[in-house]
Amino acid sequence: MLKPKLSKIDALQASTLAWAELPYDYIIGVDEVGRGCLAGPVVAGCVVFSKESSNWTSFKDSKTLSEAKRNEFSLQIQKDHVHSLGWCDQSEIDEINILKASLLAMKRSIEKLNLPTKASKIVLVDGNQFIPDLNNHDQMTVIKGDVWISLISAASIVAKVYRDTLMKDYESVYPGFGFAEHKGYPTQGHKDAIASLGVTTIHRRSFKGVKEHVL
Repeated sequence: MLKPKLSKIDALQASTLAWAELPYDYIIGVDEVGRGCLAGPVVAGCVVFSKESSNWTSFKDSKTLSEAKRNEFSLQIQKDHVHSLGWCDQSEIDEINILKASLLAMKRSIEKLNLPTKASKIVLVDGNQFIPDLNNHDQMTVIKGDVWISLISAASIVAKVYRDTLMKDYESVYPGFGFAEHKGYPTQGHKDAIASLGVTTIHRRSFKGVKEHVL
């Protein structure tokens, strides 16, 4: 088995590289959402763009889009492209730490694609960390890749819409925490709710803002 190629590029290189001309059978964008939250899973999305795709530059960072536009784009991406999701729940995050959990969620999302083993594949990863033990895939990391690379932006959109929907569903399970509003992020309202109502089963007990209230 050939050792996967690992490379890092900067924002300038990312903005000028012709992604569709890379010599691979499959080009995969991957990103995670929910890393900074106090509750809920970290979710990774990955999206495969074909050489014939007409929207290599159509998508923008999910954080800059309105909820309505994210939902619209997510449906389009899921309709037009091979994609998948992977995640690590709060228990795994507490056990292995958030960085390892984020990378593991990415790995899980990519492995669920079930692409041909012998095909050449490169994964474009948001950030500066390579995904460990991702066999048969070359990797390229890009800091702020969700801003510069439409493939990574598409992955972040699909992941964020999925995770936001999940956190909204927790609103009825854990009333009073405001999960539908803050999606688990450390807003003042969320921290006040933890202080007054206690820690739920979906809170990350190793995180500052939560661990102080674990009984």
